[in-house]
Amino acid sequence: MYPEHRARFMEVLRERGAAAVIPAATLKFRNHDSDYRYRPDSDFWYLTGFSEPEAALVLLPFGTAEEGRHRPKGEPRSILFLREKDREGEMWTGRRLGVERAGEVLGVDSARPIGELWEALPELLRGYSDAVYRLGQDEEQDRRMIGVMTKVRTAARRGGILPAALLDTAPLLHELRLFKSGPELERMRAAAAVTAEAHLAAMRAAAPGVNEREIDALIEQTFRRAGSTGSAYTPIVAGGANACILHYVQNDQELKDGELCLIDAGGEMEYYASDITRTFPVNGRFEGEQRAIYELVLAALKAATAKARPGESMDSVHRAAVDTLVDGLLELGLLEGQREELIAEETYKRFYPHRTGHWLGLDTHDCGAQTIEEDWRPLEPGMVFTIEPGLYVPPDDEGVEERWRGIGVRIEDDVLITPEGCEILTEAAPREIEEVEAACRGAAPEPVG
Repeated sequence: MYPEHRARFMEVLRERGAAAVIPAATLKFRNHDSDYRYRPDSDFWYLTGFSEPEAALVLLPFGTAEEGRHRPKGEPRSILFLREKDREGEMWTGRRLGVERAGEVLGVDSARPIGELWEALPELLRGYSDAVYRLGQDEEQDRRMIGVMTKVRTAARRGGILPAALLDTAPLLHELRLFKSGPELERMRAAAAVTAEAHLAAMRAAAPGVNEREIDALIEQTFRRAGSTGSAYTPIVAGGANACILHYVQNDQELKDGELCLIDAGGEMEYYASDITRTFPVNGRFEGEQRAIYELVLAALKAATAKARPGESMDSVHRAAVDTLVDGLLELGLLEGQREELIAEETYKRFYPHRTGHWLGLDTHDCGAQTIEEDWRPLEPGMVFTIEPGLYVPPDDEGVEERWRGIGVRIEDDVLITPEGCEILTEAAPREIEEVEAACRGAAPEPVG
């Protein structure tokens, strides 16, 4: 699928008269001389499927400019700059593809040593009106790219096309990434399947006295054992009132009898993400106020999912969830007042402070604009996003009865917009109360996929 992605992006570049420079992600240090496990830059991976550092893809929709010609005129060219084979280096840090095999393996038109990149770019970009490059990813690369553009402009003053600007990738490449192709969806369905399996394993393993870190480790094991590229983000395993901390990642407290456990975790398949949240009772039984809050959040999830269809928007999905939650909070006595005023004044944010979803793909919070010229864009087939309503009653909120305090519930699914409506990619992870309780008892059916 990567040559197809390049071809689609090349057409966009051709329309703009622009070339593109897409660097790989740089290595990141965890501490001292210890690196984090390498994860490719999502734009670079989308266009190459290549997971080595110290690389850059250059796309030239009109080829290169010949001597004496102001504008490039020729066939599109993709050039990958990458590390050369190095026996000693590979002994320390792993195998390298190498320049000689890159064209054959990755389907690029040509490959060159990464050491030549910055000297070669001024000539490669000569004659293009713009260059697509994302600033702000790496300070050193940014300085060198600005230096390249200065050289190109200096040369253009002697005759030629003066480059107008460095264009960000967001309105060009990211618009393509918003719509998932068949091969991309295969990977996202696989990621959803392994993530559902991990959530089921967590429900079966959780019990009073088990530590959050044990469940965290089980989730990661499940991902890696199934061939996943790992967690798409740091998992949240939040027992009891920890669930009221939206981005709780400490994951080191003991799970207690009579409390809920909220798990927000997603695995990647070939770097395509899943993002599932499930909330379940540590002792396997929803009771009293827990059950009431859970049923309300589940109703909001269903109302929002009903809006996930072509022609609707991310905002209409959100509003459906908010309407349901406000009605339920009024009925439970957690909110008081007029429904319309509570919604207009966003009083509900006391218990529901976040939006109902985000795009999903190579990034957990994937790229793509939710609005077009300040209007919410219509949902279209091929878009994938999360639906994740929740309610969180802080343990120190003295404005509510004590019986409600410290309850946090979120339920999150991943959905694909189809011509007829939507496909719930995360259907295999139980969400109905009876299904969740059965999973906690170890009686859930084997996951699909």
